[in-house]
Amino acid sequence: MATDYHHGVRVNEIDGGSRPIRTISTGIIGFVATGEDADAEQFPLNRPVLLTNVKSALGKAGDTGTLARTLDIISAQTSPLTVVVRVEQGDDDAETTANVVGTVTAQGQYTGLQALLAAQSGGPRVKPRILGAPGLENAAVTAELGSIAQKLRGFAYASDMESQTKEECAAFRETFGQRELMVIWPEFMRFNTATATEQAIAASAAALGVRAKIDEEIGWHKTLSNYVVNGVTGISKDVYWDLQDPATDAGYLNEKDITTLINETGFRFWGSRTCAGPTSLYPFENYTRTAQVIADTMAINHFWAVDGPMNPSLIKDILEGVNSKFREWKTLGYVIDGQAWFDPEPNTPEVLFSGKAYIDFDYTPVPPLENLNFRQRITNRYLVDFANRIVQAV
Repeated sequence: MATDYHHGVRVNEIDGGSRPIRTISTGIIGFVATGEDADAEQFPLNRPVLLTNVKSALGKAGDTGTLARTLDIISAQTSPLTVVVRVEQGDDDAETTANVVGTVTAQGQYTGLQALLAAQSGGPRVKPRILGAPGLENAAVTAELGSIAQKLRGFAYASDMESQTKEECAAFRETFGQRELMVIWPEFMRFNTATATEQAIAASAAALGVRAKIDEEIGWHKTLSNYVVNGVTGISKDVYWDLQDPATDAGYLNEKDITTLINETGFRFWGSRTCAGPTSLYPFENYTRTAQVIADTMAINHFWAVDGPMNPSLIKDILEGVNSKFREWKTLGYVIDGQAWFDPEPNTPEVLFSGKAYIDFDYTPVPPLENLNFRQRITNRYLVDFANRIVQAV
């Protein structure tokens, strides 16, 4: 070949070495809402729409349904990227629920909550990971939220809109077991400018905004609990809470893995637990989200390695990149620590020859300080030098 002979110098670029790993975006909201008088061009039915400024979108959200109020309380917390799917208000609750849960039509269009699955490949081109259907939740909608959250590797926040007592809410929560789901009870109160009255609003609407704000200001390793909620004026039901007494309404709800609402130097969510239950490895919201962030970050950032020549140097580069990312997360406080390694046992010659390789890693998420115990003692030992201190003072 003509290129075999060359009288001169050649430079070939070699794309070797470990590559930087970028953490996935976690603060993108996705929710389903109703709004019969919303602008149909801005919010077409059953189509995921990306909003880059939730405050400015309020002008086209109308006054009816849940769309405007949800955008309003989200904007009171922060201004995150938000994917909205507007659905039609049904003639009755059952029809509305069917519209919210959604389906896939004969033409292949995803509707309702299912439309959130199409956001990344459709117009928005983003994957929402903070999910909800504020004000539209019931058993069927909440169950579907848990399913959608698993498929998107996101986390869903669902208000219990139907329970009148904490005991009823506990029974409601027992029907779910997903680590990707948090049940919240009761509701917040917020002034509604459309009706000029103070009205209850689904706490899940505020949870979407607060979660996005925490991701932006602190990180995905901090839970929703004990963070001030902007723009709310009260709680829809009485919830007895005491910081030092577990025998309270709030204590009962938290023990049942339900996040509740309190007012202590500002209104706050109180509770960090998921519906997975206390025996799960993912009892806390941030444990689930940490697992999701790590898994997706590692997978997405190694697309470049797929189908590459599997020399030892390739595996070494991957390991170096993963361990570098764990060191970064550890330094920033997102994880306690983590490490990746190559285990020869599953990587037999036959496995490697088939084009497959296994890389192991483990990590420790950051536990939330849910139960702080001070051990108080009374003692007389500080009186031992009492007389000497008097003499010294004189």
